[in-house]
Amino acid sequence: MGQAIAITWTEHSAAALRAQAASADDGALACRLLAIAMVLEGCSRSEAARQCGMDRQTLRDWVHRYNAEGVGGLATRCRSGRPSQLTAAQLSELKDLVIEGPDPAVHGVVRWRCIDLCGVVAERFTVTVHERTIGKWLHKLDLTRLQPRPFHPKKDVAAQETFKKTFAAG
Repeated sequence: MGQAIAITWTEHSAAALRAQAASADDGALACRLLAIAMVLEGCSRSEAARQCGMDRQTLRDWVHRYNAEGVGGLATRCRSGRPSQLTAAQLSELKDLVIEGPDPAVHGVVRWRCIDLCGVVAERFTVTVHERTIGKWLHKLDLTRLQPRPFHPKKDVAAQETFKKTFAAG
């Protein structure tokens, strides 16, 4: 059996930790706060960890972080992840390209699809990505994957307006 670990951060009582857990938006943070509150109330580390759905060693690690940083140390930290393959300037250029739309004579399409943008990104920026990555980039740029209905480049606007007037009158 492991040696008992002392909670040295005494700024919060068990009741205060339970109140913070009740108002926490992050479920994982709430579980960590409840586990530490249980330990402060005298519950064994094994029992507190079991009731909060974690391993005893994991609870020990969270107690160390709580002792070092307080409640802020229990928060879920963002992971850095893989850096983007395009720079901010390139993403801005991609956004302008998507908003401008494709040129049917040059690009061979009347509206952008993610698969079409994969080819354009590979050609312009020499970066090969999956079409799902293009969708994530569009979301990051506040663009939607849904596009307005494409229009024919040789449409006659005057003929359409004349048709609408005669159709509505008849």
